Amino acid sequence: MKRAVLLWIPLLLLMLFTLFPFWWMIATSLKPDAELYDVRQPPLWVKSATLEHYRELFTRLPFVTWVKNSLMVATAATLLSLVIGALAGYSLARLRFRGATTLGTIIFAAYLVPTTLLFLPLAYVVRWLGLYNTPFALIVTYPTFLVPFCSWYLMGYFKSIPRELEECAMTDGCTRSGAFVRIVLPLATPGILSAAIFAFTFSWNEFIYALTFVQAPAYKTVPVGVVGQLATGDVLFWGKLMAAAVLGSIPIALIYSTVSGHFAAGMTAGALKG
Repeated sequence: MKRAVLLWIPLLLLMLFTLFPFWWMIATSLKPDAELYDVRQPPLWVKSATLEHYRELFTRLPFVTWVKNSLMVATAATLLSLVIGALAGYSLARLRFRGATTLGTIIFAAYLVPTTLLFLPLAYVVRWLGLYNTPFALIVTYPTFLVPFCSWYLMGYFKSIPRELEECAMTDGCTRSGAFVRIVLPLATPGILSAAIFAFTFSWNEFIYALTFVQAPAYKTVPVGVVGQLATGDVLFWGKLMAAAVLGSIPIALIYSTVSGHFAAGMTAGALKG
C-alpha cells in the first residue's frame, strides 16, 4: 500500500498530466466540424469519429511536402551541428590551450542567446550568400543555435570519459585523431545520441528562421506551412490544425522511443569495454 501511494499513484498522475495534451489533440482531430464547434458537446470525447481532417491534409494541402522539407532540413542541420559540436567539445574537454575555460563559457552563453535576437542580422547574411528562399538557408542558420548546444553538451560528456583510455591508445601508436575516432566516439555514443535527439527536435520545431528565410511554398516546413495555411486571420481550422499536430509529433515520438532505449546499454557497454 505504501509503495502504491508513494510510487504508482504519482506515476499515474504524471502519465495522465503528460498524455492529456495528446489526447486533446487526437480527440479534436477526429471530430467533424459540426461536433467540434458545438459548445454543448464534451471537449474530450468523440461521438462520431472521422478522418476527414487527415484526408484534407493529404489531398488539399501540401502536407507531405512540408514533412519532407522538415525531415531534410532537420537531418542535415543535426548532422552538421553534431560534427562541429563533437570536434569543438572534444577540443575544449581534452586539449590544453590558453583560454579554453573562457571559450567554453562563451559557447554556453551563445547557447542562451534567443533566436529572436539573431534572425535579423542573419537575414542579411543569408541574402548576401544567395541562400534566401532555399532550404540551405535553414541548414546553414540552424547550427547557429545547435552548435553551441552540442558543443557544451558533448564537452561535459567527453570529460566524463577517462583520459587514460586515450593515453593508452596513443602510447600504442595511435594518433590523437585516431584515438578520438576509435576510442572516444564509441564511448560517447549515448551522449551523441542525446545531443542528436535534442538538435533534431529543435530543428523540427523551429519557426522564426523558417518563417523569415523561406517564403516559397515548395520549401516550407511543417510549423510554417501549418500556421500559414490553417490559421488565416481570426479563422482557425482547429480540426486540421490538430491533425497536423498529431502527424507532426509522430517522427519525434518514433525517434525518442527508438533511440532512448540504447542510452543506458551503450553507456554500460562502453564502461565495461574500457
